[in-house]
Amino acid sequence: MGQKNKLEKVQKNHVNLVPKDKNVKLTQAEMLLDVSKTIAAYETLDEMLKTLVEITTRELDAERGTIFLNDSETGELYSRVAQGTHLREIRILNNSGVAGDVFTTGAGAIVHDAYADSRFNRAIDEQTGFVTRSILCAPIRTAKGEIIGVAQALNKSSGPFTASDLALLEAMTAQAAVTLQSTQFVERMQRSRVQEMEFFDIVSDVISEIDLGAILQKVMSEATRMLKAERSTLFLHDEKKKELFSKVGEGLGTEIRLPNHVGIAGAVFTSGKTVNIPYAYADLRFNPSFDRQTGFFTRSILCVPVINKSGKTIGVTQVLNKTGGPFTEEDEARLKAFTAQISIALENAKLFDDVQNMKNYSESILESMTNGVVTLNDEGAIVTCNAAGIKIMKVDEAEIIGQNADAFFTGDNDWILEKIHRVEESQESDVTMDAVLTFGGENISVNLTVLPLLSVEKKKLGSMIIFDDITSEKRMKSTMSRYMDPDLADQLLAGGEDILGGTSKMATILFSDIRSFTNLTEELGAQGTVSLLNEYFTIMVECIQNEKGMLDKFIGDAIMAAFGIPVAYGDDEDRAVRSAISMIEHLNAWNRERYIQGKKEVRIGIGLNTDMVVSGNIGSPKRMDYTLIGDGVNLAARLESACKQYHAQILLSENTYKKLRGTYRIREVDRVVVKGKRAPVAIYEVLDYHTYESFPNVMEVVTHFKNGLDHYRRANWEKAVDAFQEALSLNCQDKVTEMYLQRCKTLKLQNPGAGWDGVWIMNEK
Repeated sequence: MGQKNKLEKVQKNHVNLVPKDKNVKLTQAEMLLDVSKTIAAYETLDEMLKTLVEITTRELDAERGTIFLNDSETGELYSRVAQGTHLREIRILNNSGVAGDVFTTGAGAIVHDAYADSRFNRAIDEQTGFVTRSILCAPIRTAKGEIIGVAQALNKSSGPFTASDLALLEAMTAQAAVTLQSTQFVERMQRSRVQEMEFFDIVSDVISEIDLGAILQKVMSEATRMLKAERSTLFLHDEKKKELFSKVGEGLGTEIRLPNHVGIAGAVFTSGKTVNIPYAYADLRFNPSFDRQTGFFTRSILCVPVINKSGKTIGVTQVLNKTGGPFTEEDEARLKAFTAQISIALENAKLFDDVQNMKNYSESILESMTNGVVTLNDEGAIVTCNAAGIKIMKVDEAEIIGQNADAFFTGDNDWILEKIHRVEESQESDVTMDAVLTFGGENISVNLTVLPLLSVEKKKLGSMIIFDDITSEKRMKSTMSRYMDPDLADQLLAGGEDILGGTSKMATILFSDIRSFTNLTEELGAQGTVSLLNEYFTIMVECIQNEKGMLDKFIGDAIMAAFGIPVAYGDDEDRAVRSAISMIEHLNAWNRERYIQGKKEVRIGIGLNTDMVVSGNIGSPKRMDYTLIGDGVNLAARLESACKQYHAQILLSENTYKKLRGTYRIREVDRVVVKGKRAPVAIYEVLDYHTYESFPNVMEVVTHFKNGLDHYRRANWEKAVDAFQEALSLNCQDKVTEMYLQRCKTLKLQNPGAGWDGVWIMNEK
């Protein structure tokens, strides 16, 4: 039956059901006319809804009434006013509950027992404390038969609702339908207008900013507010590193970086297409591990590409968890329009940030250099002089900046002018070794280099003078630094003989050793072994020194290093762990090259321990060696050896683990008593160097392994076996889990007794 026929039938029923008493009919006719006039007298939709609810509730002798209008954008029925409840807005899907059924079918409903009706939703009663007994619900139709909502009356006071009540309710809503629809349309237009003006204000505010961090913060804040979301992140593309990065992730704090093809953000960036996910955990592209790390629960995701004016994708904008439901098509359109408007501002800010970073980087390099650097413009005036240059030449900045080179380099230093003129003419660098400069009446030995300065277009910009102070102290340091850590050389030069005594300091010791080295040497021979070690030590030492570690010594194929000696940085334990992770990662990369060359791979174990150690120069008056001794050193060596037993590459003691400031993927693998000691110590395995291929499902495996270890230490062998098998099912290559399964089976047969505490005795060094 068409909408028009339905409307005619309802109107016909209404005529038949209205009482025949002329006074009653006249009263109801006047009331219906009054409904139309009363509703039309109000300007806002809220006032109209409130008044219509009051009229229908009064005329039907009901306890409570509600008018629901349809929101076509979200597919929901919403009510702005509900009598007797503190809720200011109720929203339900337009096909759920009694109201949804009436809206969908267009047929009114009389429900005498609400709780016996399968369509009734009890959640609203539970929220409000109201008890619904009976329901009268009618569709709100316009004159054209379009259903724009439903009217609902609850709990008639004088008995059950009747068909006459339904006809009267439909007649009253029909009188108000046109006014409601037009007002709803006007309100929607006004809201769109307000949103449009807000949009232009937001865009204007954002594009007026040039600082990248500030513009990212504004974009995220406005995107979150504009789309009524909980969190948002704007990722820009780093073309050099092939990464998506964000300096601001709302609710996350620090900078985020990820490969430009990973996750939903990576999928949007590579495809250039919008992704709208109403239920994140039902989408295979979503990675729930990030939620587990942050404690945030992602429900819905809207991610759009940021495209510049030339059509190139320069990043993505990701918005999470819209309030009230999933993101709509309108949300997609608004976010696309927003990112399109701000893309130019983002590119400008990123360019400005890159230029500023380069400028800061260049200035930092100059200021941190120990060499003096002076730049001259094309007219021979001194433009810049770094801190080292001012210190070496013993002048104030005001005495040199802005001075002409001819006026500054005079007397014994006038030979520099000849070098400058020669470089200006030839446009080739000039190097003078072991020359003498005179400043403040003192001679300074320098290596001096004059370089031409050229623009990108090869135009002359001026010249640069670099002078390296090579007085006796620096010559000594240069020589000593070839034999020991530069920081240690600095301390020796600064402290003289005092530094030669022993000191007791807290330090983190690193031991590493090559596995099956004897077999390698037999296969490679003498020359091959030396070549391998030189290449291997070059890689490993760089990893150690990058984290400010001190290389103590090489012991055959083993390496001993320390962090916190001779200079403590406050996070030496983290530096040691990062160094160990870097060593394994670089070793894996080196092994891939060796595999291509048909060579055998090299495997190592690394042990870390933090403790008080004695450091100092030990030996005879003729031959001394700066080294470390103590139990802390011995334990690090034991842990390196234990890597073989626990099938690990990095093991650290609880002493180091407890002092770590950073977050790593670490699991406790045992409590052991090492040879020569009585007290047990917990040992931990670092897993951060693993990829998904080398260790799949790492965090899930760690969780099951921990459960198994807890049961193992309580001698709950069956539960321990179940947990370890769960871990092994997620990573069948996890050798330490296999080891514990075998331990459980053995100990179950041996029955270690009530004194069992899970401590393992290591009888090997």
